Amino acid sequence: MQDKTVLITGGAKRIGKHLSNYLAEKGYHIAIHYNSSKIEALKLQAELQSKYVNGVFKIFHCDLSDENEVEKLMDKVMMHFERIDLLVNNASVFEPGIIRESSVKLYNNQFDINLKAPFVLTRDFALNNKKGNIINFLDTRISSNSNSHSAYSISKVGLAHLTKMAALEFGPDIRVNGIAPGATLSPEGKGDDYLAKVAEKTPMKIPGGIEPILQSINYILTNKNLTGQILYCDGGEQLL
Repeated sequence: MQDKTVLITGGAKRIGKHLSNYLAEKGYHIAIHYNSSKIEALKLQAELQSKYVNGVFKIFHCDLSDENEVEKLMDKVMMHFERIDLLVNNASVFEPGIIRESSVKLYNNQFDINLKAPFVLTRDFALNNKKGNIINFLDTRISSNSNSHSAYSISKVGLAHLTKMAALEFGPDIRVNGIAPGATLSPEGKGDDYLAKVAEKTPMKIPGGIEPILQSINYILTNKNLTGQILYCDGGEQLL
């Protein structure tokens, strides 16, 4: 994985920050996308540059709800890197709302960020790079009919279908896979007991945390015959 470059959307906070650190440790140069987290992005960039002196770490602003900005993002990144070897569509918004209570504004925001932006970036990755990997972050909710976050869940179902469709179109040179976590990190303002309560309902009974996701990233990148697959990192929650 040495001397490869990854673009991680939402790469400055939460799961994205863990991904940035993990892939930097593996030798990747990192293009860190952010929207409202400039301070966190700058801090992460400085930390990575200090720790991995031979790495290249750049930050890129883009409002993923603005299709005009999204269509420019890959070109902006490609101006700083010879190629992108890996695209991680990690950024998403997660807003509650059953169908009856969901406004068109809420629906559009979920789909713009969670599906349209990954679609455009997936397209542009394939147009600009002859080979590589795309990893889409989904959600264990794609396997259920829970309506508590209806627009969000439907947008992730669409992203799961895009994952398989792109894998079919872009093979063999570009592999496309998905990771579907359950409750991985506690929401802001909630403690670790939140994850424990969620995990108690799953077959494994314990919070998985970030480690299973990092292990899944490594599995996808090292298994050269894997494409169009969705790896559930949810302690079996998709079985419920």
